[in-house]
Amino acid sequence: MSPAPRRPSSPRNRPSQGVRPGGPAQRRRADGLGGDQIEGRNAILELLIAQTRPAVRVFMAADLDPAPELDRIEQLCRERRVSLDMVSRARISREAATESHQGVVAKARPLKSLDLEELVMSGPSGVAPFLLIADGITDPHNLGSLLRSAECAGVTGIIVPKHRAARITPTVTKVAAGAIEHLRFSQVAGVPTAIEQLKRMGVVVVGLAGESRKSIYDADLASAPIALVIGSEDSGLAQLTRKRCNSVCAIPMRGSSDSLNASVAGAIAIFETARQRRG
Repeated sequence: MSPAPRRPSSPRNRPSQGVRPGGPAQRRRADGLGGDQIEGRNAILELLIAQTRPAVRVFMAADLDPAPELDRIEQLCRERRVSLDMVSRARISREAATESHQGVVAKARPLKSLDLEELVMSGPSGVAPFLLIADGITDPHNLGSLLRSAECAGVTGIIVPKHRAARITPTVTKVAAGAIEHLRFSQVAGVPTAIEQLKRMGVVVVGLAGESRKSIYDADLASAPIALVIGSEDSGLAQLTRKRCNSVCAIPMRGSSDSLNASVAGAIAIFETARQRRG
């Protein structure tokens, strides 16, 4: 069998000497929303295509096999005047935070956190707010999947707590597959306080809890601005969060298992809300 073709040799695909894509993971900032390091071809493509925030630099392994996604990344870097550095695959692997970086890492301006009022009031024209509150989601894969579902369903804003929850890490951006470039975020000090603020602004807050006797399919999710609250993987909704919600609903279960993965349950609730809002 003949060896796989190599990318053509040029200054742009020969390894740059001494380039470090982002510094060791322990030096990355631990405050704020995150989102400043993006890994994976689809996520980086969406960063460059959407242009919702500046891309600072892209690093690509020089010995990758040819692929349309890589050609498109190179083209967009030229068009957007984003620096593209070709480095060794070993250097990319050392600097990447995920194992599935696909040979490409990008640096971008961190995601911006909006005030709650701005998140509610400045959504798409003529569209009632449709918010998702992640109440203590700690698994970055779950958070990334939730964000991808949220963007696909037309969620207008994401609310995440500052503490005891996953930030928008490279794993989250990879799993979300570019969705974060089209979502607006608000990072809050506490979810219960944020819920009270939302309610004062006319937002109906619906929590998701498996033990509730009210089905999500029987809830009125279409007649007012809505915020869905998805609890943590281990304990679900925090007690104070549950008390602050206007109502708490469950997804009816028919099998022997009595619970769903947080990202799966969240996706079901998100798309049920989207279905009712379309009606």
